[in-house]
Amino acid sequence: MSFVLHPRLAAETATISDWPLSRVLLMNDKRFPWLILVPRRADASEWFELGEADRATLSGEVLRAAQKLKALAKTKGGCDKINIASIGNVVPQLHIHVVARSRSDPAWPGVCWGFGQPVHYGATEFAQLVGELRDTL
Repeated sequence: MSFVLHPRLAAETATISDWPLSRVLLMNDKRFPWLILVPRRADASEWFELGEADRATLSGEVLRAAQKLKALAKTKGGCDKINIASIGNVVPQLHIHVVARSRSDPAWPGVCWGFGQPVHYGATEFAQLVGELRDTL
């Protein structure tokens, strides 16, 4: 079987880049700077289901995404904490959330997934942010 992005992830995100293992996505919710990394491995739903080399690669890619997102968020008004999580209760496909959080965001200090309704970027703003992230990441 080949890799196919889960329809819900495809509907709620834009593709930033394909890294060696993961597809890097931007969540369409301007309340939180939010990346999602999806390892391009068919039928993977848990981190521990990946082989040792893929687990190491994924770990490095998550760290890279977190560092770059925190640096970018600081230039746009601040970032107090990076949240990293792999939940998968709604979307079973293995994916890792990397979210820049600030004390001023509407969900602070609670979790952002499932909090309220997403505030979507406008089409132009979303396209500009995707382009900026492609250049940065």
